[in-house]
Amino acid sequence: MSRYTLRMLIEKRGLTKSTQGRGTVVDLTQDASDWLHVIAAGEGQLTVFVPGSTAAVTTIEYESGCVADLEEALEQIAPSDRGYQHDNRWGDGNGYSHLRAALLGPSLVVPVSEGRCCLGTWQQIVLVDCDARPRDRKVIFSFVGSEGKGD
Repeated sequence: MSRYTLRMLIEKRGLTKSTQGRGTVVDLTQDASDWLHVIAAGEGQLTVFVPGSTAAVTTIEYESGCVADLEEALEQIAPSDRGYQHDNRWGDGNGYSHLRAALLGPSLVVPVSEGRCCLGTWQQIVLVDCDARPRDRKVIFSFVGSEGKGD
């Protein structure tokens, strides 16, 4: 019977991305991949989370057509040119931003195998800034799993 030791990793990293707001989509895939390599991740799960109620994290094919289609779909679901109860209460004009972010969600869990995100060929991890103005968005990566074998 062979014996081996499996080392468990629990790691966290924060990074900041500047956006222009109004549906800015930022590809986080390379940031995630690079970080997983740095921490020598093996098998496990990567959680990507954005604090705040007007930004979201999801996956999409990160190309200009899909990004434009996402923005159009969100505009149809939560139009930016109508009134919202949130705007009546706070007067900040971003009621639609809160709805869009809530529908997309603030986090994403991605399986990791052999230190790599298990994504489809055309699938990227993206931050979507739904707010009405430019922002510096904090993004948190959290990995739980085994240590990789290394290079």
